Amino acid sequence: MNSFASPSPTQSTTAPLPFSRLRASVEDLYPRLFDAILERRIDSASRFTEDSLKEMFGASRADVRRVLTQLSHEHVIVLRANHRPRVAAPDREQTRQALHARRLTESTLVRLACQRPQADNLKHLRTLIERERQAVEQDRRGAAIRLSGEFHLQLAQMAGNAPLAHFLGSLVPLTSLAIARCEGSTHSCCAWQEHKALVEAVERGDASKAGMLMSRHLDHLEQTLLGSDLEQCAVG
Repeated sequence: MNSFASPSPTQSTTAPLPFSRLRASVEDLYPRLFDAILERRIDSASRFTEDSLKEMFGASRADVRRVLTQLSHEHVIVLRANHRPRVAAPDREQTRQALHARRLTESTLVRLACQRPQADNLKHLRTLIERERQAVEQDRRGAAIRLSGEFHLQLAQMAGNAPLAHFLGSLVPLTSLAIARCEGSTHSCCAWQEHKALVEAVERGDASKAGMLMSRHLDHLEQTLLGSDLEQCAVG
């Protein structure tokens, strides 16, 4: 077994997904607010406050504050003392660096996941893929992007390396935000098929195939976000 994996498959060392660290009372608010950001109903030019978000989502100010704090930890929201919250606007270089870091991290994580393909984890991944597929078909672009990111974070949990999974959790929301700013992006329309192929390789324990598929998947994402032919992309 690779020395970077957890020594015991029965001992959980994986970090929780970002949204799972929230209290039960705000579990519903996190995806609703994040989806609104990814759909650009709330964007970097929006002037919003905790009170305006409270009214928009019918939530308490305390719950709004908790979700904004979580999103700030994920580099989606910028919080500064004595300033309104604002949505982050990753530039081209920030996006390029995040994608490079994701490539290095996920190439390792997906191979580690192949060493421990447990049935419950695979079932959870397939549930996320189905929800992502439905979001694409229903033209719920924000949800599709968010669920695509959740897939990568859930796959990272399977690897049994908590520091790497935690690090990936700081990268995925930022790249989700970059995807959302590319109005011409077709990434969400094809990602779920690529995710399905990844799960099949992981289930077989085929680390070589899974690594190749992950590399190709991230190649497509990089081409979408940084390709010079995509003039409509707002990144950079």
